[in-house]
Amino acid sequence: MRSLPGRTDHVVVIGAGLAGLSAALHLLGSGRKVTLLERDERPGGRAGRREENGYSIDTGASVLTMPELLEDAFAAVGEKSVPLTRLDPAYRAHFADGSTISVHTDAEAMETEIRAKAGPREADGYRRLRAWLTELYAAQKDHFIGGNFDSPLDLMRPELAKLAALGGFGRLGPQVGRFLSDDRVKRLFSFQSLYAGLDPMRAIGAYGVISYMDTVGGVYYPLGGMGRIAEAMTEAAERAGAEVRLGTEAAWLERVSSRVRAVRTRGGERIECDAVVLATELSTSYRLLGARPKRLLPLRYSPSAVVVHGHTARTWSTLDHHTIFFGGAWERTFAEIIREGKLMSDPSLLVTRPTATEPTLAPDGRQVVSVLAPSPNLHRGKIDWRSIGPRYRDELLSTLEKRGLEGFSRDFEVTEVVTPADWAARGMGAGTPFSLAHTFSQTGPFRPANLIRGVDNVVLAGCGTTPGVGIPPVLISGKLAAARVTG
Repeated sequence: MRSLPGRTDHVVVIGAGLAGLSAALHLLGSGRKVTLLERDERPGGRAGRREENGYSIDTGASVLTMPELLEDAFAAVGEKSVPLTRLDPAYRAHFADGSTISVHTDAEAMETEIRAKAGPREADGYRRLRAWLTELYAAQKDHFIGGNFDSPLDLMRPELAKLAALGGFGRLGPQVGRFLSDDRVKRLFSFQSLYAGLDPMRAIGAYGVISYMDTVGGVYYPLGGMGRIAEAMTEAAERAGAEVRLGTEAAWLERVSSRVRAVRTRGGERIECDAVVLATELSTSYRLLGARPKRLLPLRYSPSAVVVHGHTARTWSTLDHHTIFFGGAWERTFAEIIREGKLMSDPSLLVTRPTATEPTLAPDGRQVVSVLAPSPNLHRGKIDWRSIGPRYRDELLSTLEKRGLEGFSRDFEVTEVVTPADWAARGMGAGTPFSLAHTFSQTGPFRPANLIRGVDNVVLAGCGTTPGVGIPPVLISGKLAAARVTG
């Protein structure tokens, strides 16, 4: 593995999202002096939170898996992770035919659920699918997900042959179909590819690892909300000696030849350093560097999402912590949002109600609810969100009302609607919080590298670089960035 040449005693980490915080903790654990800069007044980035009028609202990621990666980051500075609750069920799914299936990560519970809802043959297929997903994860976790790549030749390992033998380079949808025949159950073990910006029928089978993280590894919730993770990591970094500067935006990097000598802030301050970790949006990192690596193929972004935040005094028996309302036109949905740049004609929606697990996130008798609808990104869909946004919000609430949430349009008080245009205004490429899609040409060593040619002492971290999108990958990306610094 290549590491940064020269002195790396003082590292400036730019960006206090989970990737930057992970990098900071691992650097501190290796004895580096760390200065952490964050342009916002609170840490968290894509996994932040907002508090208003007694409500605590997670503004980004809502699904936490693979908590051992979080524990690893805290352990780097001798601390324990935040308290976590394992969600059971991880999800509850409602289908267009009126049926409901709960997703349990305990094998016995899930087998029982599938046997009751889809029959014994499907339950047997689930057992075999679970074993396949576990093997798939084992073949990838250490080197393909958890390792730094210096070139595509780093793929040439025994695990590659194992991955190929498992069907990791076939298509995910057909691979899942080898084990399951019920379309509803197949969706439960393949929809996760959308997190990576991919249609399950077109994603490579290797991305079954995301299904593994959800349906085998388990879905967790941190007490205090998802935003509490970043806050706790920031506090741990400060106790370990980091200088944390919130509300401080990096403006440019002062470079002499191939080395960055200092970070210049928007306020005119000059912070000398030996190395820099850029844990920002990829386009922001390239702008700060004044360099953009050449690629044969243009970068392709994941679909985006419209998110409606709000609260209500009502409760609905059909709403769990995470509830998925699947539309009937499942395959059509991916064609619309990924290839045609259209809004979903038959929406599939994720509704998150964290007060189901932690009522204190809202005043007594109130519920915090967020509705997420996948949508085209700004590169693919030419939609006037200023005019369409309010109408689409009303359509989403009406859709949920028709699918069993009686009175939802009336009783749900909307406090914020976030569209692709809003994500873009926050600096996210193509107006998507899900960054670059995990196409084959943007996977592993073919994804934008965390080292930049011609710049000796800068490393990238975050969802735009390796290994990719999601809380587990960005925590890993911070650790990989730290490893590039420390060797």
